[in-house]
Amino acid sequence: MRIGIFENIMTPGGHEVDFDRIIVEEMQKRGHEVCFYVPEGFQFSFDYHVPVHELHGEVVSYSGVTGLRKLARTVKREWNRMSWYRQLYEVALRGEVDALIVPTSTYRYLRALAKSRLRKSPVPIIFILHGINPGEAPKFLREADKLAACKNIRPTVLTFSEDIFGEKRSNIRTIYPPTFTPRDIEVKPPHNDVLTIGFFGQYRREKRLEDFLKVYLQGHYNRPVKLFVQGATMHPEDAEDFERIIQKYKGTEGIDFLHKGLIGKEWQQAIAGIDVLLMPYSAPRYLYHWGGMLFTAIGYQKPVIASDDMNPEVFAAYNIGQCFKSGDMQSLHDVLEDVINTYDDRKNIYQTELARAGREYSPEAFAQRLEQIWNEER
Repeated sequence: MRIGIFENIMTPGGHEVDFDRIIVEEMQKRGHEVCFYVPEGFQFSFDYHVPVHELHGEVVSYSGVTGLRKLARTVKREWNRMSWYRQLYEVALRGEVDALIVPTSTYRYLRALAKSRLRKSPVPIIFILHGINPGEAPKFLREADKLAACKNIRPTVLTFSEDIFGEKRSNIRTIYPPTFTPRDIEVKPPHNDVLTIGFFGQYRREKRLEDFLKVYLQGHYNRPVKLFVQGATMHPEDAEDFERIIQKYKGTEGIDFLHKGLIGKEWQQAIAGIDVLLMPYSAPRYLYHWGGMLFTAIGYQKPVIASDDMNPEVFAAYNIGQCFKSGDMQSLHDVLEDVINTYDDRKNIYQTELARAGREYSPEAFAQRLEQIWNEER
């Protein structure tokens, strides 16, 4: 099949980039041809080595604008989205693709779609939503209902349940998200005498890094351990706060910092080099949206320490680490000590369970599930 990916979100790196890479490379492995359709002037941060076709209408950013200017850009963004939909409809009519996928969408994409001729697409289109929170659910269901008669429009939610807060619709699919796996390096299990705990990802103040550092330094560990903290920042206030923390703890034995965005091979090597992945941040949204770092840990076969609001369904099914009570620093302290001090006794259990989870959520399984949706009888 010829698979077209409509990508309209520009990002300097991160899981969005790797998510597209999973779709491209896993579909190619299954014998499909893949290409991108993007707005004019779109800049990729990774070369997927597939054809790229530009659509008229540029990406509209909200960066640095508020008030009436933001409202104007909202109108412009919706206008461009309708234009992209018209052009994608023509792509489908000309027979250039056998299926389309929108890798990151929201109920707003469906709201615009209901007013567009693309809703009558002659080829299947999968709109992927990376989770639905309680506030979005009624809006999403309402927009999906408007498209119920459009047999080739297939909203697909990445989730761990078969419904949306108890609601089911015949035109809504639910599937598991994929793990992020090393694609450019050969991974060898670390054989270090020092257990390395890794904290990775985009630094935001909500992740409460400084609170965690205090807890970590108060712990009593019966084996050598070190902490590696990597953070990428997108906003000046976050960068300033992260640098303040780095300077405050500079020279502290057993803690290394890296204030740098990592992508591709460099990112993969950093993840592969640690023993346990730490996710000490808490937020209600992690109950409803799959955790990119959690699925990186599973893909790299690393046990985790996470808050209990991080995809609890995964931890209920697989013993891949330990969870602490969300927002409770004493609970984090106790779990951190327990994981570090019992790591050697439990690592074989962790590896067995990580292997099981890795098979269930593998990129290969994800690609197969997408294929099944495309191949459903229309």
